[in-house]
Amino acid sequence: MKPTVVLVGRPNVGKSTLFNRLTRSRDAIVHDMPGLTRDRHYGRGRLGDKPFIVVDTGGFEPVAKDGILSEMARQAQEAIAEADIVVFVVDGRAGLAPQDKRIAELLRARGAPVWLAVNKTEGMQEDIAVAEFHELALGRPHAISAAHGEGVRQLVEDALAPFPAPAGEADSEPDHPRVAIVGRPNVGKSTLVNRVLGEERMIAFDEPGTTRDAIEVEANWQGRPYTIVDTAGIRRKGKVFESVEKFSVVKTLQAIERANVVVLVVDAATDISEQDAHIAGYIVEAGRALAVAVNKWDAVDAEMRKDAKTDLERKLAFLDFAEFVPISALKGTGIKALFEAVDRAFAAAMAKLSTPKLTRALQAAVEKQAPPLAGRIRPKLRYAHQGGSNPPIVVIHGTSVAAIRTPTGATSRTPS
Repeated sequence: MKPTVVLVGRPNVGKSTLFNRLTRSRDAIVHDMPGLTRDRHYGRGRLGDKPFIVVDTGGFEPVAKDGILSEMARQAQEAIAEADIVVFVVDGRAGLAPQDKRIAELLRARGAPVWLAVNKTEGMQEDIAVAEFHELALGRPHAISAAHGEGVRQLVEDALAPFPAPAGEADSEPDHPRVAIVGRPNVGKSTLVNRVLGEERMIAFDEPGTTRDAIEVEANWQGRPYTIVDTAGIRRKGKVFESVEKFSVVKTLQAIERANVVVLVVDAATDISEQDAHIAGYIVEAGRALAVAVNKWDAVDAEMRKDAKTDLERKLAFLDFAEFVPISALKGTGIKALFEAVDRAFAAAMAKLSTPKLTRALQAAVEKQAPPLAGRIRPKLRYAHQGGSNPPIVVIHGTSVAAIRTPTGATSRTPS
């Protein structure tokens, strides 16, 4: 399992900047204004061969009794409860604040493994920058600059040291698909699993949040074995309040990471929400094969079906590579077509791609759009080969390929 790293601290100490640094993204909004982050924000990080889940939290005001600050504090406390590692971020330029002491007291009481990150210390002498933070009694403070990357790698290396690198799963090809069923609460995930199993194995109830954990079962659909994982519904983070539900999001993300194919279940009878798009985005980011089950298709009339198709095309346009299958989990219609889509997605994820075929595709892409200049040099992409499956990994060789940047702005890691 990937360890979960939770970033906590009072407002405006640089948690979101550190989140973006760890995830190599710009997913968290960064601005010099306290309280900009309010809900928990989840992302994926990697240090060498160690992947991890990163959670950004809103500014933590432990003494807040009501209002938005109280809700942000609740979110932070729930994130701490689901953490394998807590990184407590403080401001090295502003110095030790009373809020820092209250947060430290709470962290010591919870017994969570805590790493103290003294941020914004660029240009400062390390010993002087961290001296007063020894008072928090949370171990050795680490001087970092989230904005410039100084000290961040060492901090993460130390924090992840107790966690072994995962075994090389990519080398062992699974003999049957592992399928995670994900989506918002009450879209029919457990009903779909029960229909596949042919029995009422999962509690299916007309109340959001009935499933609280990721449940794994072995299934046989029309003579082919599958491992099915029914997950808790992912609510919009601001609505995840119950203490028993605080582990559901991380467990669902972990189920996505371990799956060969993810089935995203959406509800044809309701509008496609921002949360549907967020879940889909995480699946794509994780590189998992995907099929979309448009459930409750039988419950809508022709006009609503037309609206649903338009909604799907507009809000999930970035999933144009995936198959959308209308189903009724309750009545069992469309399930065969859905599993045919799952099989095709699994075959694509495990496909073996020849070096000549990949190289021809690379050359065709370069002819259509050459890489941009890197200074006075234009990178030359010479040939490509497959570096792994599930998801397929393509390794590109050439000269100056390190200068090519990904859409998120992170430098590519292809060898030169």
